[in-house]
Order: sequence, then C-alpha cells, then structure tokens
Amino acid sequence: MSLKPPITHNDQQTGNPDASFVLVEYGDYQCEHCGHAYPLIKRLLKEKGKDLLFVFRNFPLQESHPAAYPAALAAEAAGRQGKFWPMHDMIYEHQDNLHGNSFMQFAEALKLDIERFREDVESDALGLKIDADFESGVRSGVNGTPTFFINGELLAYDGTYASLLAALQPV
Repeated sequence: MSLKPPITHNDQQTGNPDASFVLVEYGDYQCEHCGHAYPLIKRLLKEKGKDLLFVFRNFPLQESHPAAYPAALAAEAAGRQGKFWPMHDMIYEHQDNLHGNSFMQFAEALKLDIERFREDVESDALGLKIDADFESGVRSGVNGTPTFFINGELLAYDGTYASLLAALQPV
C-alpha cells in the first residue's frame, strides 16, 4: 500500500522539511494504540529530528471513539492560530479526559483566541479537511489506527519503538 495523495502544504507537519525520511501517521485522538504511539513519535522526533519530517493526518473512528472527531476539530482549529502541535500533544497527554468542555479548557490553557477557536471548530472548512484526511486514509488502505507510512510506503509498525526506528535506516 502506498500513501495517496502525497504530502502537501495543507498537511500538519513537524520536523525537518528537507529530511530524508517522511513519516505519516493516520491517527485517532481517542485510540489507545495511538496514545501508546504518541510518546514513541515524540522520542523519535527528539532523537532523529534532523532526518525526519513527521506528518499527522486525522483518521477519527467515530463509531468506537466519539471524542475523536471533536478532538480533531480542536487540533485543526488550534492550528489556525499556529498551535496545532501544542493542542495535538495536549489532547494525547489528556486522552483519558476527553469530553465536551475539555477542548475549550485546552484552548484556554494554550492562550488561544477563544472566540476565533469556537468559530473555527464550527466552520465547515475544518470538517472538510478532516474528511479529506480520512478519505486519503481510506484510499491509502488504512483500516485502523495508528497506521504509519514511511516515504509513502506502508510501515510495518508492531507497537514498538524499534519498529519505528528501523524504518529510518538507510536501505
């Protein structure tokens, strides 16, 4: 399986844009396996940041994770104020406490413009972006979270740091 479509400027990215490795995660903010992968990705970025660009695409599995879609909206809304990654991190770090008010509390903690945040969360544009992320996952063969791609190809992730690190070895 390969990544469809390729990375664009609309994707949420962190790390080195000129890196030799691009790691894409299709993630669900309420998924416990994504929660387990979160510190592994943070460690990977810390240890291999100069060699790595990390991209997060939303893949909220709404039937089993009802807070996943509102969490994705909150992260994308924070992104409109330059705070996608701090919101992304806060959501994962408080994954066991995601409810209606938590996203507003996170926005306040990040000192976002609350009125603008509220408007962005309710905007059709962010819903369309999340839906496009999800659709790209479906087109790429994603059927669960987290699913990772390295340089456009499906990564055999087994839930360990070693499987992520191995993907960053030169061929």
